[in-house]
Amino acid sequence: MTATFPAPFSPQEIAAEGLKPEEYAEIVRRLGRHPNKAELGMFGVMWSEHCCYKNSRPLLKQFPTTGPRILVGPGENAGVVDLGDGLQLAFKIESHNHPSAVEPFQGAATGVGGILRDIFTMGARPIALLNSLRFGSLDDAKTQRLFQGVVAGIAHYGNCVGVPTVGGEVYFDPAYAGNPLVNVMALGLMETPEIVKSGASGLGNPVLYVGSTTGRDGMGGASFASAELSDKSLDDRPAVQVGDPFLEKSLIEACLAAFKTGAVVAAQDMGAAGITCSTSEMAAKGGVGIELDLDKIPVRELEMVPYEYLLSESQERMLFVAHKGREQELIDIFHRWGLQAVVAGTVIAEPIVRILYQGGVAAQIPAEALAENTPLYHRELLTEPPEYAIKAWAWTVDALPPCTAVGIEVAGNLHSWNDILLTLLDTPTIASKNWVYRQYDHQVQNNTVIFPGGADAAVVRLRPLEPIPNLKSQIPNPNLAVAATVDCNPRYVYLDPYEGAKAVVAEAARNLSCVGAQPLAVTDNLNFGSPEKPIGYWQLAEACRGLAEGCRELATPVTGGNVSLYNETVDSQGNPQPIYPTPVVGMVGLVADFNKICGQAWQAVGDVIYLLGLPESNITLGGSEYLATVHGTVAGIPPRVDFDWERRAQEVCRQGIGAGWVRSAHDCAEGGLAVALAESSICGDLGAEITLALSDNQSRRLDEVLFGEGGGRIVVSVAPAQQEIWESYLQENLGQEWQKLGTVTSSEAGLGVFTTNNQTLINVSIKDMSDRYFQAIKTRLANYSPNSPG
Repeated sequence: MTATFPAPFSPQEIAAEGLKPEEYAEIVRRLGRHPNKAELGMFGVMWSEHCCYKNSRPLLKQFPTTGPRILVGPGENAGVVDLGDGLQLAFKIESHNHPSAVEPFQGAATGVGGILRDIFTMGARPIALLNSLRFGSLDDAKTQRLFQGVVAGIAHYGNCVGVPTVGGEVYFDPAYAGNPLVNVMALGLMETPEIVKSGASGLGNPVLYVGSTTGRDGMGGASFASAELSDKSLDDRPAVQVGDPFLEKSLIEACLAAFKTGAVVAAQDMGAAGITCSTSEMAAKGGVGIELDLDKIPVRELEMVPYEYLLSESQERMLFVAHKGREQELIDIFHRWGLQAVVAGTVIAEPIVRILYQGGVAAQIPAEALAENTPLYHRELLTEPPEYAIKAWAWTVDALPPCTAVGIEVAGNLHSWNDILLTLLDTPTIASKNWVYRQYDHQVQNNTVIFPGGADAAVVRLRPLEPIPNLKSQIPNPNLAVAATVDCNPRYVYLDPYEGAKAVVAEAARNLSCVGAQPLAVTDNLNFGSPEKPIGYWQLAEACRGLAEGCRELATPVTGGNVSLYNETVDSQGNPQPIYPTPVVGMVGLVADFNKICGQAWQAVGDVIYLLGLPESNITLGGSEYLATVHGTVAGIPPRVDFDWERRAQEVCRQGIGAGWVRSAHDCAEGGLAVALAESSICGDLGAEITLALSDNQSRRLDEVLFGEGGGRIVVSVAPAQQEIWESYLQENLGQEWQKLGTVTSSEAGLGVFTTNNQTLINVSIKDMSDRYFQAIKTRLANYSPNSPG
């Protein structure tokens, strides 16, 4: 589109708001005039990718979003699923990537605060937090600073507000050196009679501003989150918000109390774009307008102008529409909790957002122009995969040195399989994240059933703290619990976005099944580079296609999520350095009885160990942690997902756990079979004697057998007394697609992996494995100094 109106703003001023020249021309056309500074800022934040998904919305339409348990899908503050007996779970995932890159502590902390508000805005009490984090190499001083700051920020906010952080994942890769990812997921149990939604209604109803005061912090955060990072991004520190978790705790209690009165018509968190977003989205969703007087807004800074009011992202603020005549009832509740609460506006018939200031009109824009009828870009998809992918797919294992039972030559030196295993256990991506989760209070509220590091998914029991009106009985099932996980192998997605994204969904469901939970639904966080570049858009489009297929295949509808694009660092030469495409899936599952779950640790000497898995033809070194860490190569075709197998194997695992046959279960993920066995041994402080049935004409390389990934494999252990019934069940449901591997032994015996012709592949002590596994991150941070370069 060609601009046909003389712009009172310079191209630089327009670009500073994150707008393109053709978008500015469209604004002028819609308004029939040029916008003023405040209005330009409003369009800038609301037409950013962060708020309106102008590049991703067409792709998101292919996601399945309905199902028998889905009560609220995409479009609201959070998704809600039905857990049965009147219990309802709200959950959502959001990113705070760019703020965390320039101010890691506050960026991560306010990310936690924001996702919690999405949950309790629906009328749900937050019961758990998870996080999905990505950083560069932990050997780099800048990464160490970012990593420690982000973890401290998450711990500070979650611990202070009193919501347990029960699980998550952390990856380290040079692809994230300049642009870390901070994705936070929250779960909440509905406490209100009705789910609180955000669409305004009722002409003449008062609009209430509640919570904290408004300042200049977080200015333009939505636009900042929709642009590439550069060396100048440190100048954007004012775009990073500052949070107060103690005030948020009061806000949680006040909001839930207010919702229970029935006096609240609609509620909206003031997150990205602050007052602009909350007024325009509430008006647009309700098909009405909102008039708001900035002179009524409580402030903490002097001489603020409308532009600053409207773009401020000060934290812990909400906007309510109340039933007329009941506003004082709500104001009194918030005052009792020491919070601000004022009538700042009114619902009007004309579908506009009208902002008043000092007796005049500071801004007046059609609500739909800001929140619904926003720019939409249908970009052209590459007809062929990009050159980098084709080149990577051409890689085969023939490029690796030959290997024997003794080991493999790496960089001219022979490394035993013991050495390789210990190297992988010492890799920060695989190693224990105990340095991280020990900073989190994962036991607050006293409902955490499995502690972090103990299983493939978190489990939290569902114990209402307050009476819930919809319950058929106040404790319908005292043993009911919810399981949750966040997952994504970004290397798989980089190498093949479609197949890699399918694998993300499959692994998330597999992790829930490994604790005995039935997967229910998904919230996703799509972290990608620039969609304006052909490769970036190809990665995004193909990954969305894979996620959609995976969610349909495993009957886990998408209830909402977040899109974070432009995750690129611009180096000093102006060259973009995009992250790996990282579509994080947060998945929740239902546990009928938390007494019938299991973790990944071996339980007792003599237990029998089994592998549920597809034939070895489905196992590959392509995209594996072994290939990247040991051989310094990121290439190959990543694992392919067989959804028929995933459904059958996961059902068998869940049934085995529910019946009490399976005593431990662990997904084979990064590092393959050998690492999965090692982790179960380390966590249980018990050894294992494993025999791999390799034929004399074995065509598979030993490193593929030990460290290859894929195949939807699960390692389980069963008590000897249950062996016969378990094997009969396996034969009936999986045919030949399982094998008995060995038995659990004492801790003194360590982990031994042998072949049927008595060749020793691995023989390593629990102590040696544990030292590498538990000390990997701590050791790398030991020499960190805040004054280190970076």
